[in-house]
Amino acid sequence: VQLQAFGGGSVQAGGSLRLSCAASGRTFSTYAVGWFRQAPGKEREFVAAINWSGGVTHYADSVKGRFTISRAIARITVYLQMNSLKPEDTAVYYCGLRESFISHLWNEYDYWGQGTQVTVSS
Repeated sequence: VQLQAFGGGSVQAGGSLRLSCAASGRTFSTYAVGWFRQAPGKEREFVAAINWSGGVTHYADSVKGRFTISRAIARITVYLQMNSLKPEDTAVYYCGLRESFISHLWNEYDYWGQGTQVTVSS
């Protein structure tokens, strides 16, 4: 199984970015995809997650109302639309997949993408 995360970049505060996470290698029936981020010197933290049907989404309090997670219907591709970005959103963003329900704990995910850098300048 491979996860590919892409779409990061550098923006000014208030700007937007959309991250994508694509899974390949096998099919899944029950799964959740989560986005996590890790800033230098900090632990990896939960950002948002979505379940296999797209009907359940979770967000960290710090991104509620600014970020939106969604998924493509035909394949395992998950998007994270990030609006009103703040300098504190600067981090490497990782997507993870677990063959179960949504979790906010990064160590409960089975597969990971390579990470994509998001830098927000003030």
